[in-house]
Amino acid sequence: MAASERIRLPPPRLSGLFSLEEILLARRSRRTFGREPLTAEEIAQLLWAAQGVTHPNGYRTAPSAGALFPLELYAAVGDAVGLPVGLYRYEPAPHALARRKAEDLRPAFCRAALDQRPVARAPVVFLLAAVFGRTSARYGERGVRYAILEAGHAAQNLCLQAAALDLQSVLIGAFRDREIRELAGLPEGEEPLYLVPVGK
Repeated sequence: MAASERIRLPPPRLSGLFSLEEILLARRSRRTFGREPLTAEEIAQLLWAAQGVTHPNGYRTAPSAGALFPLELYAAVGDAVGLPVGLYRYEPAPHALARRKAEDLRPAFCRAALDQRPVARAPVVFLLAAVFGRTSARYGERGVRYAILEAGHAAQNLCLQAAALDLQSVLIGAFRDREIRELAGLPEGEEPLYLVPVGK
């Protein structure tokens, strides 16, 4: 996507109000969300926590086998201040979003996720997907395992950042892969792994 078509995100905050220990204590899976929207700043911080660049060599917040970065991160935005409804792909290096769809995918994601209501009710649902070929090209069959482990690291980062922002989150792995793939328009070879509804 051309730079002119990117939505630049607010820069991430690099310090917080709580210690890591306090955030670990506060983090819980929550399935109930209020109606208050998320802000563009909160969404930007969550994206950065999951896959943001933290080093001049391009290293990210989550460890990656061989620094091959097989993950792709999307945000299905339904209710946000400063960000229109739609599906966005996160671009870590410029810390920007590329809008992929202009519709609210949360209700369809909810149906594909076996009607789990948090997916429809959270103002934003994050989708973590993996291109297994990026790691399996170097590591063979174990590359799939490494990519799945990396998704766990990134998802935990996202949930801890949500707790630090006094937001609720829940990790959802039960969904029909093909439906999520088609709804999100994922390219061939990109597999959905996690849905992460976040809200207040």
